[in-house]
Amino acid sequence: MTTRNELRLLPWSGPDGKPCYLSTDDSGGYISRLADNIEAVQLGMATDLVEQVSAVLRDRDAGPEDLHRMVTELTGALRDVLRVATSRGHLLAASNPSQGRS
Repeated sequence: MTTRNELRLLPWSGPDGKPCYLSTDDSGGYISRLADNIEAVQLGMATDLVEQVSAVLRDRDAGPEDLHRMVTELTGALRDVLRVATSRGHLLAASNPSQGRS
């Protein structure tokens, strides 16, 4: 998935919340496949969360605790989705270096 000297942003953080990167030319390697699977799970969880949030927002009896929990979960999901989007954007740019240049 990465070109030579291109690092892939992984969908998890390292110690102290620092980003983790993978340097490999093997898109079928264990860590690459693991990252692909985790990204798919994160995107699926975000999709499910959107449906849950919609239900809570329609519920007139939802209290502040419900809304706080939803915002907390949305923040985590958004962080994951942004990391996936950033990683995939870098992968697309690396695989098509001539795109975007005039």
